[in-house]
Amino acid sequence: MAINELPKDSMMLLSFVNTRLRDEKIVLEDFCAQFGVSSNEIMDKLKTIGYEYSEELNKFV
Repeated sequence: MAINELPKDSMMLLSFVNTRLRDEKIVLEDFCAQFGVSSNEIMDKLKTIGYEYSEELNKFV
């Protein structure tokens, strides 16, 4: 998969990322490697809607 396959809408991206992290039991860095995107790009985009990544919970909250 590639970055152009990620949802463009921030809320849809949030749902997509959290679902993949949970269902595949992977960490954010592994998710980003699958899509060829930096974790900073994902974190910056989701921060615009008030979500931050929790390493402890392995999801955006």
